[in-house]
Amino acid sequence: MIDYNFQIYKIFFDFSEKTNVNFNYLCLLAKKSQQQLRNLDETMKSVWNIRQIGNEEHSAINHLSAVLGISAELSKLLVIRNVKTFDEAKAFFRPSLDNLHDPFLMRDMSTAVERVNKALREQEKILVYGDYDVDGTTAVSLVYGFLKQYTKNIRYYIPDRYTEGYGISFKGIEFAKDNGFSLVIALDCGIKSNDKIDLANRYGIDFIICDHHTPGVDLPKAVAVLDPHRADCEYPYEHLSGCGVGFKLVQALCMSNMLDIDEAFRYLDLAAVSIASDIVPITGENRVLASFGLKKLNFNPSAGLKSIKDVCGLNKKTVDISDIVFKIGPRINASGRLHSGAEAVQLLTSTNDEVLQQKCADIDGYNSERKDIDKSTTEEAKRQFAEQPDYKEKKSIVLYNPSWNKGIVGIVASRIAEEFCRPTIILTDSDDGLVAGSGRSVVGFDLYSAIDSCAELLVNFGGHPYAAGLTLRREQLTDFAIRFDNFVCRNILPEQLIPQIDIDTEIDFTSITPKFIRILKQFAPFGPHNMKPVFCTHGLSDFHNQSRLIGKDNTHAKLVLTQNGHTFFDGVAFCSGYMRNYNMANIIDHIKNKGQIDICYTIEDNNFNGSITNQLMIRDIRIIC
Repeated sequence: MIDYNFQIYKIFFDFSEKTNVNFNYLCLLAKKSQQQLRNLDETMKSVWNIRQIGNEEHSAINHLSAVLGISAELSKLLVIRNVKTFDEAKAFFRPSLDNLHDPFLMRDMSTAVERVNKALREQEKILVYGDYDVDGTTAVSLVYGFLKQYTKNIRYYIPDRYTEGYGISFKGIEFAKDNGFSLVIALDCGIKSNDKIDLANRYGIDFIICDHHTPGVDLPKAVAVLDPHRADCEYPYEHLSGCGVGFKLVQALCMSNMLDIDEAFRYLDLAAVSIASDIVPITGENRVLASFGLKKLNFNPSAGLKSIKDVCGLNKKTVDISDIVFKIGPRINASGRLHSGAEAVQLLTSTNDEVLQQKCADIDGYNSERKDIDKSTTEEAKRQFAEQPDYKEKKSIVLYNPSWNKGIVGIVASRIAEEFCRPTIILTDSDDGLVAGSGRSVVGFDLYSAIDSCAELLVNFGGHPYAAGLTLRREQLTDFAIRFDNFVCRNILPEQLIPQIDIDTEIDFTSITPKFIRILKQFAPFGPHNMKPVFCTHGLSDFHNQSRLIGKDNTHAKLVLTQNGHTFFDGVAFCSGYMRNYNMANIIDHIKNKGQIDICYTIEDNNFNGSITNQLMIRDIRIIC
């Protein structure tokens, strides 16, 4: 947006003096032009953060360009991902299962393996216990699927979201006691379940906890606590998913029992689904697990995941991380959100065609129902927030409605946090008479710490810096909202309240060659800490009058853009995300009238009728006068 400040008006005055053009008329034209630009640019409030590099990084970029024979732009993408040497680039571009860490480096792993082996030798009853979300159900499916080959005395248990809530429950402990289970392997939960583990100990039930959430001050008194976030754990990689920790246990069991390591690797498709769905960094060991998990998911998936791929329409497509995040994961999650997470485990561990067909139909139906509830609840939450006094000035959002479905409050929190760029907590009533909910954060703000600052007001809470769950008593709602907001106001930075677009590098269209795109694809799998590279290009104009509006209501745009009149690319700009309130018709008019734009974007494959072309997925647009 042009700012017509004093200097601009001085230019008008000087021009008026020299040409005899009326000064007021020039000012009127300026104001009119400014208003037209404002109409085009009225929602363009996102901040473009172009990654800056220092002298040391410049040296690394030059070194990589020389030894790898790639462009400076591609080398910069590697350096900002902390890949700075030839060997690091080799490990990045060519992930190897040989690079997985020794599982026995994890604190308590030897103890956990000894306890499982004892249970197998003595035919003890083993209960595999896990959370009801994707990470929990894939973790249970992995560990249960592996162990049931060696014992018949094994079952799995998924707590009910509504009657038991997140994590290990007293009901689950009672179930284990009443059914004679002497060993429970807890996955994706348990790190803060001290009171439940104390009860289990009194019952003579041993627990092995496999978790990846932040521990409390005191660890539960379990036989073994596997969690790379333990302060006394020196495991080299701390970002494993819950299913990832379960995989490390299975890997260790294979090693200790002299089993072929392929017995563990056969479950990598489940690990990949958990990594993608739980939004953990796709770096280091997770990158290896995700890479090989995706290969298995595409070429030799388990029967359960194959059936889910089929119902998602992915059977003829190469599945990537985004397909898991937006298609596979939500269907697995929908079971635990609206019905029972145990159904998801039944599907993921079954080989019976009839069971697979029925369970897939069920979870697909749950997912459709979830979408409808999600949409209506999100609209209700937006209205509730907009009705609050001075809502535009608030730095946090805490919303409560007793009638909202507990299973979708996390999804709603994500949507509200994204739209209003505020740390958000969505709460509703739970079946035990308490209030429960989920929170989601904005880039760079530690939501978990904000909730932890209110710990004495809460019955229970847990999670990560960007996502958390919590439970409290209804009478504490007001105090919690006030204290949470106070913490946010004291700690959040002004720029964190503005939509941020992190841009890897500026680039000219002439640099986007077939070789560039071929190497760019090798940066996959993409995800947190290795997001799909975002580029920005300046001074673009319409190519041969080909840009046009698209979509049912002509609210989106197909842009055909050129930077030099020769090189051009197709781009798609959807009226959503950062551009949800854009008037695409005004943007089309601008470039068709010889105006220019800057864009930030990712580069995607566009598969149309079997023909694959490159397409720019436009994230944001800036108008150039």
